[in-house]
Amino acid sequence: MKKERKEARKIGVDKRFLAVTYGCQMNEHDSEILSGFLEDMGYTQTNELQEADVFIINTCAIRQKAEEKVYGRLGALKKLKKERPEMIIGICGCMVQQRKVAEKIEKRYPHVDLIFGTHNLHKFPELLQEALESRKTVLDIWPRRGGVVEDLPKLRKDGLKAWVSITYGCNNFCAYCIVPYVRGREQSRKMENIIAEVEGLAAEGYKEVTLLGQNVNSYGKDLSEKFTFARLLENLDNIEGLKRIRYMTSHPRDFTWELVEVIRNSLKVCEHFHLPLQAGSNKILEKMNRGYAREHYLELVNYIRELIPQASITTDFIVGFPGETEKDFADTLDMVEKVRFNAAFTFLYSPRKGTAAATMPEQLTEEKKKDRIYRLIESQNKISREINDKLKGEGLEVLVEGISREEPAGVVLTGRTRTNKIVNFKGKKELLGKLVQVRITEPKTWSLYGEIID
Repeated sequence: MKKERKEARKIGVDKRFLAVTYGCQMNEHDSEILSGFLEDMGYTQTNELQEADVFIINTCAIRQKAEEKVYGRLGALKKLKKERPEMIIGICGCMVQQRKVAEKIEKRYPHVDLIFGTHNLHKFPELLQEALESRKTVLDIWPRRGGVVEDLPKLRKDGLKAWVSITYGCNNFCAYCIVPYVRGREQSRKMENIIAEVEGLAAEGYKEVTLLGQNVNSYGKDLSEKFTFARLLENLDNIEGLKRIRYMTSHPRDFTWELVEVIRNSLKVCEHFHLPLQAGSNKILEKMNRGYAREHYLELVNYIRELIPQASITTDFIVGFPGETEKDFADTLDMVEKVRFNAAFTFLYSPRKGTAAATMPEQLTEEKKKDRIYRLIESQNKISREINDKLKGEGLEVLVEGISREEPAGVVLTGRTRTNKIVNFKGKKELLGKLVQVRITEPKTWSLYGEIID
């Protein structure tokens, strides 16, 4: 690999690249790897498409709208490619991991030079070299991941927070989800490799890491030595210099009582639990193949709140799943009231070809789905505001992440609490990257405003 990078470096001298990402944090992290490869080849990053010698689109397949945006962008690139035929246009990610989609792009958009999927990211330098030398579209889609490849380069956005993958793929096969088909079956990284990466980041000055996986709670089940996610967190908690540890995404079915206890005892794992519920009806949860009932979810939430009263709990909801009745939706609203989430990410059900739910009977109309999601959002927003209002006057630890805006009277900084709440406050730029105490003066529904405690 090192030899390949050394040879590839020559092709990017005095050239620029731009990578655009659609989708989740896993896609964002993949783009960091692609950008790392390009930097190794001698390319420099640009934010201007007109300046780019290599333009990579990293795609998402979760929802139809994401695919439509990609097709629209590919169509718009035809004119630019005609003006600059030497420019390399590449597309990768979950959307094109579907072989038929990749072949469709190859046929319909011949100005695209390179098409590759999620399983052969580590082969990008070779593929780019081939695209530069070829007069035809290079299409390379692997049906499955060959194994976990370590030591890939990464070009991260800042020196404060970093994403660290701990697993790849997913074994859950939720009825609505395309991820297992485009990301493959679950594979865990070895614990020592994860620890080494996080230690390196801490040594470089990174204050926070977010551990990534489609289901972090099942980490280690496929390894010969049966490590658990709880054990991984315990090891990472001891790394000197690191201040905060986050993770996503959790599956409620695999979130153990032991894991709650480890988080309670940890100094660095943040007290924020993102637990995608998806629906409040046991009938719909079973149709979704989620593997738990609402009763189990409530038991888990109650145990979290018993051990960690200050914890925030957020969730995801899918509204309008096939067969969802008004009674089923009422069960979802009931769970919102019972759990009292700090926040919820809400989505209309979107059929994805190749998933079990796409062919289910009783598909709901868009009108009915929209009516329900508006009611859900209204209910959750009321609760979010009530929870935030109780924080008025509280002093909270905030990691200063950036500048929200500059005003004549001074700079407004922004950061997050350990419970993942956004806080805006006036302060000096020198505080960027620091942990500060902020007293909340003005709670809002989605954020908080405060002042530094001297």
